[in-house]
Amino acid sequence: MAVADASPFSGRTLVIREDDRPDAETHLARSVDLLRAVAAGAIAEHRVVRLSTPVPTVAMSRRESRLPGFEAAQRFSRLRGFAPAIRPTGGRAVAYDPTCIVFDIVAREREGGLGQARFFRDVGDALTASLRGLGVDARVGDVPGEYCPGEFSINARGVVKLIGTSQRAVRGARLLSGMLPLGDVGHFVDVLTEVNAALELDWDPTTFGSLGAEVHGIARTVVEDVIVAALVSPVG
Repeated sequence: MAVADASPFSGRTLVIREDDRPDAETHLARSVDLLRAVAAGAIAEHRVVRLSTPVPTVAMSRRESRLPGFEAAQRFSRLRGFAPAIRPTGGRAVAYDPTCIVFDIVAREREGGLGQARFFRDVGDALTASLRGLGVDARVGDVPGEYCPGEFSINARGVVKLIGTSQRAVRGARLLSGMLPLGDVGHFVDVLTEVNAALELDWDPTTFGSLGAEVHGIARTVVEDVIVAALVSPVG
């Protein structure tokens, strides 16, 4: 793994900013590697935040891989220039590429600790506050018809989805992954329309939002710093 920065924050968080772009499956597998390392104590910090720039990917869930239309969904993804891959967390299909920021937060979890709902809520609240600081009318909550629907999605104006999050837990640690598009999303809409049709899943393409459509002229590095600041201590 090529790491541009790996440094502890506040004594309890390790921030990793990757500067390489591995294939889609390797990129997703690294999230699980971090989850297991934190759970096993191989990473000393209680929390890890990872930011990365992905290759064009359509990440689908294990559940979707069992649907009759999965092979067709994979084929449509490749035809549109996206690598189909199975995501290690829950949820439904999501499309992203280098114009997006993908992030992971892994937190050590004691018996009866964070819990799924609290982790979703705390991270969602922290990210929403950070986006408001950039001038976005950001809110926690799903938008009817959104891709990968979830009650802890982060939306803009209650109209378009900006960030979707999903989780995976093992004994001793919990992973939350998310994605924020920065620019045009037309190519994501195109591929997800075909993928969801193949999987026979409904969605409303007009609900796919991006940061760039809400506020203009914010550099990627600024957005990354804001996300890191939000994720360093959103829980516990």
